[in-house]
Amino acid sequence: MRAIFETFLRYRYLLYNLITRDLKVKYRRSVLGILWSLLNPIMLMLILSAVFSRIFRSGTEYFPVYLILGQTLFSFFNGATSSALFSVVGASALIKKIYVPKYIFPLEKIMFEFVNLLFSLVAAFLMIIIFGVPFSWTMLMFPIPLIAMLIFVIGLGMFLASLCVFFRDIQYLYSVILVAWTYLTPLFYPIEMLEGSWIYWIIKYQPLTCFITYFRNVVIYNTLPTLELNLLCFGYALFALIFGFWFFKKNQDKFILHI
Repeated sequence: MRAIFETFLRYRYLLYNLITRDLKVKYRRSVLGILWSLLNPIMLMLILSAVFSRIFRSGTEYFPVYLILGQTLFSFFNGATSSALFSVVGASALIKKIYVPKYIFPLEKIMFEFVNLLFSLVAAFLMIIIFGVPFSWTMLMFPIPLIAMLIFVIGLGMFLASLCVFFRDIQYLYSVILVAWTYLTPLFYPIEMLEGSWIYWIIKYQPLTCFITYFRNVVIYNTLPTLELNLLCFGYALFALIFGFWFFKKNQDKFILHI
């Protein structure tokens, strides 16, 4: 672990330059530029609110804010894991020419999406002000679920990136998994409406529900997270990180034979 940390420090400038490059490429020739990262979640929230407010609004306080927070975090998860999936294969030309720690590539894609998440959260907090969500000291805890979710995504991204080197079809399978994961996450419906159903427990205890619920509780509802929720969030995060890095490290020497 110490060797990984020392290597990371040695190549931190490369990571920074890759993230900066991707940001420039994304917003090049864009009239709105970074402003689009603010407008996109707001527009999506307006559309989803118009569609689902009459169906699911009952019992859901500050429904538009509930929507934008869940959608913003899930969009980060979607973009980060999907980008990390193909990151090593996509960097094959560079990997074949020079030595670069291979975990830099999925890590860079994830951190790039995390920067975009921070931009999008500015829009989310604007909606909090507009819809009159009362401010509370619990809002200061919002980085906690974000950090736990980032750790979880890094671990999952490492696993997916290494798996894609050997099984390219995983990119198509994962797109189907993401669709299922979208509906198994309470983004536009309250999880309470499923209480009593067998699927309620699956949705309640799956990782993304835990991260998003934690974030909504401290930001919208001024509620301190329970010990159970803290243990679940950081348990999922640490398990994913340890397993993801272990799987990546175990297989990285074989990458050059398959990319």
